[in-house]
Amino acid sequence: AKLAEVLQRWGKPDLVGHRIVHGGMVFTGPVRINDAVREQLRDLTDLAPLHQPKSLAALDAVTAQLPDVPAVASFDTAFHTTIPAAAATYAVPREWQQRYAIRRYGFHGLSHAYCSQRAAQLLDRRLTDLRVITCHLGAGASLAAVLGGRSVDTTMGFTPLEGLVMATRSGTVDPGLVLWLEEHEHLTPHEVATALEQRSGLIALAGTGDMREVEAAADRGDPDAVLAIDVYTHRLVGGIGAMSAATGGVDVLVFTGGVGEHSSSLRARAVDRLGFLGLGLDIHRNDTVHVDGDITVAGATGRTVVITAREDLQIAREARRVYGTR
Repeated sequence: AKLAEVLQRWGKPDLVGHRIVHGGMVFTGPVRINDAVREQLRDLTDLAPLHQPKSLAALDAVTAQLPDVPAVASFDTAFHTTIPAAAATYAVPREWQQRYAIRRYGFHGLSHAYCSQRAAQLLDRRLTDLRVITCHLGAGASLAAVLGGRSVDTTMGFTPLEGLVMATRSGTVDPGLVLWLEEHEHLTPHEVATALEQRSGLIALAGTGDMREVEAAADRGDPDAVLAIDVYTHRLVGGIGAMSAATGGVDVLVFTGGVGEHSSSLRARAVDRLGFLGLGLDIHRNDTVHVDGDITVAGATGRTVVITAREDLQIAREARRVYGTR
């Protein structure tokens, strides 16, 4: 119904761009959607059972109203297909890797791709010359190490559950914990998965997945909220350190996503512990930045910027590229 309203107001588009969460290793970039591509996308559902069906449902809904308009699929995983084998490979039995396509896929690729390009533009530098670490911090959160414009490592893995602490997701936990809960507490795989996806992260530590509420509670001295912020920051700083090892240093650190863009205190807490990487914040700039901007303190060797997440622009850019249009 909403799409019909938009079409009535703005008219028929030339192209449609779709965000598809998982492209596996089949789709390493944007692709024009046809019947064969649709079937391949459905075949990848097992790799992203929570997200892929929704993406495909949206695709079907739009196609029903715009059957003659060409459509392009852009993938959250595609940007990370350049990660080298050393970073992408899990040390699990070889038959698992081959039979189940187990590897680090990474997600939020559209955001990481856009932000690394936008950071270079903002600083008037060539992306190919930069070592960039992008921090997509929203309800879901991940980091990417971008070297010369290519992703070389990221924190999310085979699923979007790995890596940082998130609003309702645990991030990385000991796999032995999962096995212990199933073996000793007789929890089903579904129960464990639901808990780690929906009842963990900030909501488990502080009772809410909204970082604004967590920070407000911490300011009031709530010990659970204080711990939640400490855990979140510890995992974030450790992840940035790991990404800097993949890039060999940091020229630009990017904060984006709802938390990354709007929590000046989180940015300050994190960067305050990253001085060993040559990073530092200008307190005034950090507190007053509202749009894409540089918040670096004078004398820092690496730049820190805040960039608005614009996955929609990245999708539009990729759709135009597929069709050779400006």
